[in-house]
Order: sequence, then C-alpha cells, then structure tokens
Amino acid sequence: MAARDVGVAGALFQPLKVIPAHGGPVLHMLRPDSPLLPDFHAGFGEIYFSEVLPGAIKAWKRHSRQTQHFAVPCGLLKIVLYDDRPASITQGRLCELNLGRPDCYGLLRIPVGVWYGFTALGKAPALICNCADIPHDPAESERLPVDDPGIPYAWPQHVRNEGIL
Repeated sequence: MAARDVGVAGALFQPLKVIPAHGGPVLHMLRPDSPLLPDFHAGFGEIYFSEVLPGAIKAWKRHSRQTQHFAVPCGLLKIVLYDDRPASITQGRLCELNLGRPDCYGLLRIPVGVWYGFTALGKAPALICNCADIPHDPAESERLPVDDPGIPYAWPQHVRNEGIL
C-alpha cells in the first residue's frame, strides 16, 4: 500500500492490512518492501510496546538519531507532531492524526528531530508498537513537559493526566 505525507517533512503514513480470520484478525505491521523503511537494510534497532491509558498524555519527546515507526493494533491514539527543525520546509507546522483501529490502522514514520506526543482516545487503553531504526539510547532523546510553551498545542482538558513516554 502506498504511503502518504501527513504534513510534516519526512513524516509518512502507510495504511496496513487487516486480514479477517476466524477468532480475530491478523494485523500487518512491517514488511521489507514497505516504502517507510528505506534504511532498514541492515536490520532494526528494537521493537517495543507501550500501553497508553485513557486520559494519559505521553508528551513531548524527540530524538536526535532515532526514527520512530508506530502502529497501534489495539485502541486508538491521537498523535500530535510538531516540527521546529530550523532547516525543515515545514518548520513551525503542527500535525494531528488518529492512529489505530478500527478505521486508522497503519504505520506512521516520525523522522529525527520532530517532537511528538499522544493520548488514548475513548475509554479503553491503546497499545502502541514502535519499531525504531536504532536501539534505545537515553542520551539521544529530549523531553519537554506536556504544557511546554515552546510547542503551540493545548491538549484537551479531559486528557490532562500526564504520563511519560
């Protein structure tokens, strides 16, 4: 399936297959021929899951070397991207998108240097899966508080229970 631009330079969304099966569907996430994975010839850094509880906000974070590849197989997330990269053609742009099931299942690539945060939509937890291109290294990421004035976004009042990424 073709990938599409989401409004921030380098951030792409690729719809993924959900294959109906007896007892529950099969959900694709990554294939070697994915247009979002051009740099994965040598493998990947790590895959991890993070649960997001209803009302929790996990924001803000960015990486200096790591590219994120998110899929949400359970639940639904609102993901917000903010591009403050000085050399970016989308510098200053904010992007909101929903990611998850049933209607927005896909793979989202978040490029190096883009701030991101997310919250679960609805009353159920959401499960995010990240396939990063390099192993986790706390020294290459940066965090800001959920209400940092440097990011021009106000999370809805009903989701103010802060969380960590």
